[in-house]
Amino acid sequence: MEFEIHVDDVKFLRGCVDAIVNLIEEGTLELGGDVMSVKAMDPSQIAMVVFSAPKDAFSGYKVGSSERLGINFADLGKILGRARAKDKLSITKEENKLVLEFAGAGAKRRFSVPLLDNTGSVQREPKVEHDASVKMRGGDFKEMLRDVALVSSHVMLQAKGKEFAVNAKGDSAEMHSVSEKGEKGELEVTVKAEARATFPLQYLDDITKACPDEVPITLNLRTNAPLKLSYGIGKASLVYYLAPRIEGD
Repeated sequence: MEFEIHVDDVKFLRGCVDAIVNLIEEGTLELGGDVMSVKAMDPSQIAMVVFSAPKDAFSGYKVGSSERLGINFADLGKILGRARAKDKLSITKEENKLVLEFAGAGAKRRFSVPLLDNTGSVQREPKVEHDASVKMRGGDFKEMLRDVALVSSHVMLQAKGKEFAVNAKGDSAEMHSVSEKGEKGELEVTVKAEARATFPLQYLDDITKACPDEVPITLNLRTNAPLKLSYGIGKASLVYYLAPRIEGD
């Protein structure tokens, strides 16, 4: 047995897989001695997801040697969605299949998922020196995106001074929202230099969809440079990079 992973909280793992699937359907799952991770670009090469979960995010994690597994995350997510309330999950590999076994309420269910061919090299994260950082509740940011959806398919994010602005302009309407850094910490804005960039709304919707509303979300901005957006699910971390729409495109 090359590895054996045990999950008591299947809902946690499903949330992580959902966060990946919102951007890509297939990719490479990397199992190291201390961490499970995924780095993948979406098919259009506009966005990237970087997922990592330390070994202590699982109830059991035994990996003999590093593994790179080609996974259809969409199929994996559907199977995890079949977990029942008190199910515990074990994940192993047999030949060229990923084996998921649910145990609970006096019954066991076993799913075998064919592994995909491993294609492509390990992705590298973009290196961007960001000028501004904005931290807020995930739910608050998603509400802003819902406002934008009434107006446009693109959104401009801007950080200046103590303010974070969300702007959108469509054929028939405009939307402008300004949030200011508060004493209670609902919004944290750190600016070395003013930063503004425009991004496709659909991608922002996709990469924030799995973020729990009460969990902080962090946006790192630089003018006309890729956005770095990050949040946590349990002990796991999700980091996304999204290319900007350069004005005039």
